[in-house]
Amino acid sequence: MILLVLAACGGTGQRSAKASDAATAFEKALSKGDRVALCAALAPQTRKEVENSAKKACTAAMTAQEIPAGGPVRGVDIHGRQARAVLASDTLFLSQFPDGWKIVAAGCKPRPGRPYECSVKGS
Repeated sequence: MILLVLAACGGTGQRSAKASDAATAFEKALSKGDRVALCAALAPQTRKEVENSAKKACTAAMTAQEIPAGGPVRGVDIHGRQARAVLASDTLFLSQFPDGWKIVAAGCKPRPGRPYECSVKGS
């Protein structure tokens, strides 16, 4: 019975791999300057916040975002439907949606004793 429950939910390793794949796809789109793919990778509320802040469509607004190239994924932590992907030079936060993992925050830097500071985030 326990095996059926775990199989139905998807193992943490599989979910971690899918979150890592989403973070890697975001980084590839960033390195190629593929604004369409970058916007598609964002969670709906994050995309809306990017557009509202810039008063432009997401693809136009992404040119002004200061998202550093993060490099390869070094590790992924899964907490329910949320994930943190630690890259070589960036940290991404993701959330799981029906169509896959989406970026909810990017360009995030740790601040000891305080929440991360992110250049792109949803409200």
